[in-house]
Amino acid sequence: MAVQALEILNESKPLPFPLDESQETVEPLRLRYRYLDLRRPAMMRNLLLRDQVYQAVRDCLHREGFVEVETPMLTRSTPEGARDFLVPSRLSRGSFYALPQSPQLFKQILMMAGLERYFQIVRCFRDEDLRADRQPEFTQIDIETSFLDRDDFLPIMEGLVAEIFRRLKALTVPRPFARLTWDEAIHRYGSDKPDLRFDLELRDCSDLFRDGAFQLFARAVAQGGAVKALTLPGGSVSRKDLDDLVGQAKAFGAKGLVWVRVAGDGLQSPAARHLEPVRAALLDRCGAGPGDLVLLVADAMPLAATVLGRLRVALAERLGLIPADAFRLLWVVDFPLFEWSEEEKRWDAMHHPFTAPRDEDAAAGLADPARARAKAYDLVLNGQEIGGGSIRIHSRALQQRVFELLGIGEAEARAKFGFLLEGLEYGAPPMGGIAFGLDRLVAILAGVGSIREVIAFPKTQKGTCPLTDAPTPVSDAQLAELGIAVVPPPEGDAAP
Repeated sequence: MAVQALEILNESKPLPFPLDESQETVEPLRLRYRYLDLRRPAMMRNLLLRDQVYQAVRDCLHREGFVEVETPMLTRSTPEGARDFLVPSRLSRGSFYALPQSPQLFKQILMMAGLERYFQIVRCFRDEDLRADRQPEFTQIDIETSFLDRDDFLPIMEGLVAEIFRRLKALTVPRPFARLTWDEAIHRYGSDKPDLRFDLELRDCSDLFRDGAFQLFARAVAQGGAVKALTLPGGSVSRKDLDDLVGQAKAFGAKGLVWVRVAGDGLQSPAARHLEPVRAALLDRCGAGPGDLVLLVADAMPLAATVLGRLRVALAERLGLIPADAFRLLWVVDFPLFEWSEEEKRWDAMHHPFTAPRDEDAAAGLADPARARAKAYDLVLNGQEIGGGSIRIHSRALQQRVFELLGIGEAEARAKFGFLLEGLEYGAPPMGGIAFGLDRLVAILAGVGSIREVIAFPKTQKGTCPLTDAPTPVSDAQLAELGIAVVPPPEGDAAP
C-alpha cells in the first residue's frame, strides 16, 4: 500500500542510550530514563511475564476456592524482623502508622472471621539493607487457609507452582516436590535452601577423627562440633585456587579449611601425615578416588556445614556444573522454632513468633527451646527461597508461652499484639499459609540475576529512585503540620 500521508505525532530528542539489546547501559542511567529502558524488548517481555504470573495465580487459586481480600497499607508497627517504614499521622500528632512488612496478622484475623481460604497479591515494605534480590517495597503472593494441616496444604501450593510453570515455561514439573527436613538440608548441602541442580553432597566424617591423632579435628569433635567433607570429582583446581578457597572459608567464619588431593600413591595435602591413619576410611566415606579433591572443615555445627555449603555453590558456578534451563523444586520442612542470639543472649523466632511448634514440643510446654521444631516450610527453587510459611498458633495460651520464651512480657504482648491475642480467645480455628516472593519467582523464570529487571519502577541499592529523585526533603510547612522536626546528623556523619 502506498503512503498517502505522513503525520509526525511527536518528536524525540536524541536518546541518552541506545535501545538495541546488544548494547550495555549502566543501570543508574537505565533507571533515570526508565520509560525508555522499558521500551527494550527484553524489559517488555519481563513485564508481560509478570502479568502472566498474576493471571495464573488468580486463576488457579480461584479454582481452589480462595477469595482475594485486600488488607491495610497503613497499620501499626509490630516487630517482624526488619525496620518498619513509618508514616506520621496528621490527626494524631506524635503517632505513626507503619507500612506492613507482610499481612501476617491481618490474614490470621481473616481466618478467625471464618473466611477459610484467602489470598492477595500484595505490596510489602521493609527498611533493610538492599541487594540484587531485595527491595524496600516488594510483592508477595500471600495465602492463608483454615482447617488444613501441612500435608493437606502443600499439595495445593504445588498445584499453583505447577500451573505457573505450565503456562509460562510449557514445562510439567514432577509432583510431589522433593522434601528435606532442615537438619537434612544443612547436613547434606550446608544450606537451608540447597540448589539441587547439581550433586556434590557433604559427608560427615566426625567419627573418623574422634579421639584421633589429628588434634585440630579431634578437639573440634570433642567440643561438640563436626568434621564435614566436600568431594569435587576430578577437581582440576590450581594451588592458587586452593589458597583462595582457604581464604574464603575463613571469610565465611571457619577457623580454616584442609584440602586433600587424591593421588594414585597417597594423599597430597598440607595435613597429609595427619590424615594418613584414616586415609582408606576417609576416601570411602567421601566416595573419592584418584584425581579427586576433598575439602574438610572442622568446626561447630552448623558452621562447618554452611561454610562448605557456600563453597559448594561457588565451585559449581566456577566449574560450570550447574545445567542451564534446569528447574529443581524442594520443600524444606521442620525448621527449628527458635534460634539463639549470642549477641542479645536470648531466643529469637526463626520465622516469626506466630509459627506453631510441632505437637510433641507444644505438649511438653516448649521445655527445651533449643530442640523445639516448627511447623514451618520453605519452597526452594534452584537454590533460592521463593516461598515460606507455616501452620500458625491458634491457642492464646501457647502464643503467650512463645512470647515469654522470646522475652516478650504480658504487658508488651498486650500493647503490640492485643488485637491478635483477643481474637484467639473467640474460637480461632487451626490455620496456616505461605507467602511467595513474586519478584524473585519472576526473575528466576525470566532468567535474570536481579529482581530490579522484573519490577517496572525499582529502587537502587541505596533505596533511591533515579526517575523521580525519591526520597526528597519536604517543606517546613509540611513538617510543622505533622508536628515533626528533622534532626541533622552529628557533625562528620554522613546522612543516611
